[in-house]
Amino acid sequence: MLSRGEASEKVICALDCPLEEGLALARALEGRLRWVKVGMTMFYREGPRAVELFRELGLKVFLDLKLFDIPFQVEGAAASAAATGADLLSVHALGAAEMLEAAVRGARSGREGSKVIAISVLTSMDDDSLASIGIERPVEREVRDLARLAWGAGVDGMVCSPREVAALREALGDEAILVAPGVRPAGAALGDQRRVATPGEAVAAGASMVVIGRPLTAAENPKAAFDAIVDQIASAL
Repeated sequence: MLSRGEASEKVICALDCPLEEGLALARALEGRLRWVKVGMTMFYREGPRAVELFRELGLKVFLDLKLFDIPFQVEGAAASAAATGADLLSVHALGAAEMLEAAVRGARSGREGSKVIAISVLTSMDDDSLASIGIERPVEREVRDLARLAWGAGVDGMVCSPREVAALREALGDEAILVAPGVRPAGAALGDQRRVATPGEAVAAGASMVVIGRPLTAAENPKAAFDAIVDQIASAL
C-alpha cells in the first residue's frame, strides 16, 4: 500500500478554469496537491504567467497544449513551453516521428528536466469517432501503434485512457511515464469522457499519474474530494 504522500504524487489536478479560481483551489489544497495541469483554456488567456504562479506555490506543472504542427514550429513551441518552467509537455503522436523528435529537442533546449509525453487517442473518442475521420482500426490498436511510434522517437511517455494503460505499460516498460486522463471517482459524472476508470483502477493498471478535473474543481469540499481520491489510489496498490 502506498503512503498518502506517494499517492498524492500521482494526482494531477486539471485546472481548466480561470487563473484565479485555479490559484484559489491550489491554495485550498496546500500540503496535499503536488501537480496541476495548465491547459489551453487557462494558458491561452494568461500565458507563461500561469505556469510561473503555480510553480511559485511549489507545484509541478503539466502544460497540456497538445502541440501538433510541422516539426520546425513544434520544436520552437516546445522550447518556449519548457522555458516557462513546465515539468511535462504534451504533443500529439499523430504528428509522426519527425515532429515528435523535434518536440523532444525543443523541450530539452528550453529547460533541462522538462519531459515530453505524447497523446495517442483523446479520451473523448471511441471506435465510431475514429471511423468518422477515416481510421478504421479499433482504439486499442491505434493507441498501441502510436505509442510504439512515439516511444521510438524519444518521448518520455504517453497520455492514454485508463483502458489502455496496462497494454502500454507492458509494451513500453517501467520507465515510461503514463498519464491517464478520463479518470472519475466512483459515482462521478462522466461528462464528455468515454473511456474511463476510477483512480484506483488506473493506477493499479500501471498509470504513473492520473488527471482529474471536475471532480475536484467542482467539489463542494475539495479537501475531502482530494483525500478520497488519494485513499482510492493508496489502497489500490
